[in-house]
Amino acid sequence: MDIINIAQSHTLSMDRYWKGVLPEPSLRTVGDMAGVLAAPDGELDPATPLYYMYRDLAMSADDRDILSRQNLRYDITVIPPAVLGGEYVKTKGHYHPDSPSGIGYPELYQVLSGEAHFLLQRKDLSDVVAVAASAGEFVMIPPGYGHVSINPGEEVLVMANLVSTRFESEYALYEEMQGGAFYGMEKNGWEKNPRYLAASPFREQSARDAPEPGIRHGMDIYALISGSADLSFLNEPEKIAGR
Repeated sequence: MDIINIAQSHTLSMDRYWKGVLPEPSLRTVGDMAGVLAAPDGELDPATPLYYMYRDLAMSADDRDILSRQNLRYDITVIPPAVLGGEYVKTKGHYHPDSPSGIGYPELYQVLSGEAHFLLQRKDLSDVVAVAASAGEFVMIPPGYGHVSINPGEEVLVMANLVSTRFESEYALYEEMQGGAFYGMEKNGWEKNPRYLAASPFREQSARDAPEPGIRHGMDIYALISGSADLSFLNEPEKIAGR
């Protein structure tokens, strides 16, 4: 199945991941992503959708109230498999600003289906790490890290996230540098982005241990909003800084 057919058919299976009302998603198209790709693909129509973002979801009015009181947002992102100019399909990439404590906001992801690589990097490139995660596994975007999510497989990647509503994501540096510090290439693995002149230590790891007490791989990320785990660190990153 080609990228266009996969993109058009993904909504048929969304009821596997979401039982509530599903709003129209925000889209990232080939044209939207051209400025952050290793080599823009001129063969695809710029209007072709690459991935879908269902933002600010809630199953019920009570859940909406719980999320609002915690200043949190629950999203689902769907990334059909594709290769563009030799590079695996990915999200655009962004950083989070600092909280009032002077520490950047974190974000919590869970892979619902498929395989994901999360490319995390500090702005000063003192640490760049690619985290591999499978269905059911959680990945924490630590304070101070930018991140790109990549679908390196042949299945549709579906992932959910919980994040603070107190900030707006910052995309400018990824746009300026034409993507993250490394590109996930189909044939050559991880390739350094030559626009980053500084030496970048690079490491790979699996999702390993779940990120916070009360959160375990395999749990339902949506169930966390009801109080089964302490999510205050998403608005108060000083609670986990330096871990």
